[in-house]
Amino acid sequence: MSGEKIVANGVNGFTGQYLVPPLDPAEVAARAKEPPEDPAVAAQLRHLHTAMTEETFGVPFDVDPSKVEQAGWAVVFSTEEGDDVKTAVEPLVEHRLQRVGGARTKVLEHRPGEGWHEWLARHRTAPGNVEPDKVPYYVLLIGGPDRIPFSLQYLLDTEYAVGRLDFDDADAYGRYVAGLIDYEGADAAPHDAAATFFGTRHAFDGATQLSADSLVTPLTQSFQPGGRFASAVSRYRVDQVLGDPATKASLGEIFSGSGASGRPALFFSASHGMGGWPSGHADQRARHGALLCQDWPGIGQIGETQYFAASDLPADACVHGLVAFFFACFGAGTPQQDSFVHQPGRPPPELAPEAFVGALPKSLLSHPEGGALAVIGHIDRAWGYSFVSGGEAQLLPFQNALGRILLGEPVGHAMKDFNEKYAALSANLSSVLEDVGFGEQIANGVLAALWTEHSDSQNYIVLGDPAATLRTS
Repeated sequence: MSGEKIVANGVNGFTGQYLVPPLDPAEVAARAKEPPEDPAVAAQLRHLHTAMTEETFGVPFDVDPSKVEQAGWAVVFSTEEGDDVKTAVEPLVEHRLQRVGGARTKVLEHRPGEGWHEWLARHRTAPGNVEPDKVPYYVLLIGGPDRIPFSLQYLLDTEYAVGRLDFDDADAYGRYVAGLIDYEGADAAPHDAAATFFGTRHAFDGATQLSADSLVTPLTQSFQPGGRFASAVSRYRVDQVLGDPATKASLGEIFSGSGASGRPALFFSASHGMGGWPSGHADQRARHGALLCQDWPGIGQIGETQYFAASDLPADACVHGLVAFFFACFGAGTPQQDSFVHQPGRPPPELAPEAFVGALPKSLLSHPEGGALAVIGHIDRAWGYSFVSGGEAQLLPFQNALGRILLGEPVGHAMKDFNEKYAALSANLSSVLEDVGFGEQIANGVLAALWTEHSDSQNYIVLGDPAATLRTS
């Protein structure tokens, strides 16, 4: 990223100011030099990245990871999960069992406090060994991050296709399950063969100018006629809603299927995500991660009419079968502690009493008229490092993920480039920090960029069944 300061995405819902003031690279570099929370995990990620370069990495050679019936599917319940939720999810287990078979359809448990390595070991496997008869490749976590932590999700995600369902009651689980089964069994898809790319661009805001010009526009063009991937997805109409048209009203029309974009199968957005509600505030869970729209009049000004929250989703929304990808701070959820902004040597400040999944994804996935298949987003702040590195736009992970989804690959597998990028960046950062420990001089700007890019890459997650696929006919 250019400039002396490191700038994050996100706007404060109380003040209209940026969630995080521009950061000095020296401060970020000092944070990067702190010992990792779990040195063993850092070592395992380095080992895993090494394994990725070997022919033996991943699922067995006779298994196609894009085919759920070969790679297997598992649902994971916390041992603290209620019977009503398990009952609500049971029809999905039976549905997957019919397709996958008993040997590679698993119902697994997660115990309180159990980490990535311990959980795999209890199921007789380890990082770098994806054995579908033990732990299937597609893993659906059930429940909130207060029971099954976000950290387990993104660490498993380095080699498995992982998703999560977290709702406020068993009925919402039941609605998602019923909608997914109905979608997969219907004679025709309930959406158009279309993809819509939505992005805000404010004249006073460098962050949205960057995401509009270096992410949304080239990403859209790569799938439109004449673009690099146009022939691969030629059956889809590809629309763009960028800048002035990207209002809250137009976003409502997209979700209701009443606007010019019709009912897209895939929706991608890049905007500021809302945050800033104090830990435990009554509105925090309802509004964190809401999407700030073009209606925002300027820094220092904010109001509910300028962002799209869960409460704004129309009762008659037409989102059945949608796959949504939000590039926005807290677009998928909020961690308990601030991963980025704290004084070295001190505990990170608390963002929330406990980590939670965002309300807007929950509402989309469990909509009474038929929910979305999946929502992809961030569980923390979003940074330009997701798509700009070394001063150049780096869009291939986005293009590969969206292209695979449009071609009908399972959503969890479509995110493989993001997951492998996290493992690779973790290994690289660990190696650089080891050199720093031996006295090698690394510029603060370089180290700050490496650490921020690594931390940003880990925070993409899938909400919904990772085995869900778009209907391509």
